[in-house]
Amino acid sequence: MVKPKIAPSMLSSDFANLASEAERMLRCGADWLHMDIMDGYVGYSGSRHIWIATSWSQILLITVEPLGKAGASGFTFHVEASKDNWKELVQLIKSKGMTPGVSLKPGTPIEDVYPLLEDENPVELVLVMTVEPGFGGQKFMPEMMDKVRTLRKKYPSLDIEVDGGLGPSTIDMAASAGANCIVAGSSVFGASDPAQVITLLRKSVEDSQKTN
Repeated sequence: MVKPKIAPSMLSSDFANLASEAERMLRCGADWLHMDIMDGYVGYSGSRHIWIATSWSQILLITVEPLGKAGASGFTFHVEASKDNWKELVQLIKSKGMTPGVSLKPGTPIEDVYPLLEDENPVELVLVMTVEPGFGGQKFMPEMMDKVRTLRKKYPSLDIEVDGGLGPSTIDMAASAGANCIVAGSSVFGASDPAQVITLLRKSVEDSQKTN
């Protein structure tokens, strides 16, 4: 059984107080902190252009080393931006002590990540985007749960992450489909009691794992 992991998205935090926001989320029970890196290529946010969950091939290779040095535990890249160099990228991520993951946008077929999972040096996490990358606060796309179900059936021990529109009203759909890593931004940072929301998200994953 894969461990539930709750990752507040720093895209929804107070950018002027990132350190204190990160510490607050960890005190509230977060397992990971999810940070998005903007490149203006796979996704773009005009108002918050320094953050998003993607980078393209040249930027990816430049970004990995400083993030590893800064203490990042994982590095997830978009499959759409790395079709020509993903093997080199996975090797580089691991060499910097980070866990490699791959993300895919809503319109990308799930089959595009299979080669990265079945390689002799595979990625260890798949992030299924449940919104288009680039903007916080978007509406959750329930049809993306078919991808999660397919992945969970094919790879029972895989970390499967979902990102976009996750909160108390949508977590059960994601958890029952088989997601165990939950990225949540505005639903956590905008809550009067973030710890309560994080606990609720974790409990939904745990309860779904008991019944599936």
